[in-house]
Amino acid sequence: MVQTAGLIQFSGHQHLRHRLVLSILSGKAVRIDKIRSDDKNPGLRDFEISLLRLLEKVTNGTVIEISVTGTAFLLKPGIISGGPLTHDCPLSRSIGYFLEPIVMLAPFAKKSLQLTLRGITTDEHDLSADLFRTVTLPHLQLFGISDGLELRIKRRGAPPAGGGEVQFICPIVKQVKTLNFVEPGKIKRIRGIAHAVRVNPQFSNRMIEASRSVLNRYIPDIYLYSDVYKGEESGKSPGYALSLLAESTTSALHCSEAISQPGVAPEDIALQATRALLAEIDRGGCVDRQHQSLVLLMMVLGSEDVGRCRMGEPTPRTIQFLRDVRSFFGTSFKIVAADPVDKECSHLLYSCYGTGYINANRTVA
Repeated sequence: MVQTAGLIQFSGHQHLRHRLVLSILSGKAVRIDKIRSDDKNPGLRDFEISLLRLLEKVTNGTVIEISVTGTAFLLKPGIISGGPLTHDCPLSRSIGYFLEPIVMLAPFAKKSLQLTLRGITTDEHDLSADLFRTVTLPHLQLFGISDGLELRIKRRGAPPAGGGEVQFICPIVKQVKTLNFVEPGKIKRIRGIAHAVRVNPQFSNRMIEASRSVLNRYIPDIYLYSDVYKGEESGKSPGYALSLLAESTTSALHCSEAISQPGVAPEDIALQATRALLAEIDRGGCVDRQHQSLVLLMMVLGSEDVGRCRMGEPTPRTIQFLRDVRSFFGTSFKIVAADPVDKECSHLLYSCYGTGYINANRTVA
């Protein structure tokens, strides 16, 4: 990472989405070079170029210059404009890849965002549309972003041919609230969605039964919902998946999911998701691993006060995100053991002083 006046430089394709988000929010230009320069097929992939095009649509005045070889680009950020938009995602990555950075930017737009994305709704790389609806959006509500916040799954689209469609509606805020979330609580209920498209509808029931066979040992309040889409709404490829989430007495959420694989029975997919959920609950904290970066970013953008949150150990992705936040915003986190007396407890307390970020783009009614 090299920093010059108003321009921050990185090398490599890793952590690309978070760096673009931080650039747009901080108003600092970013240059990324050596993108897969040693690869047989060097340069940006189709889904990364598609993401840059989507960011151009969501913002106004953003300038993106991509080198001839595609191994470097420069982004000069404009303002986040929002409004009604449609974007077709390539089939190499799911809609979740594109939604993650958009969720971070949308609350700070000029007008509320109504974004329709078409493509694959569930794959093994990114969060599915189900988890965005049931877990990611409640995390935004912790920061006062709630009225009119919605994600609708119009059509499901399994890989490889996709055919799914989701609509994301996000209100705008002047400023996000300061977070103080240090009590993880006890798990009180487990919810889940088993969906099957262009396969035998019994597959979703088989996943539910297999998952219940494990979860019923731990807690009585379990509701797993079978979501079967037919005809046009079921996309272009067969597939099935199970998304699970556990909610605690203090509204902490932990999630997991597993997606169909060739030759693997629905029961085995369900057990995979169930064990992943139990492992996530075991790690504990108030925020699960997939949402660490989102919560930490909103804490940085919070009002000029100390925000605190209890989480498990940071993932390698989160560690790099914290370094990048310091590069763009000059904000560092204080991370200490949540319970210094209990040596068994691996929870950490993350605290930072909010930058008092004000959404200057918004149109005042």
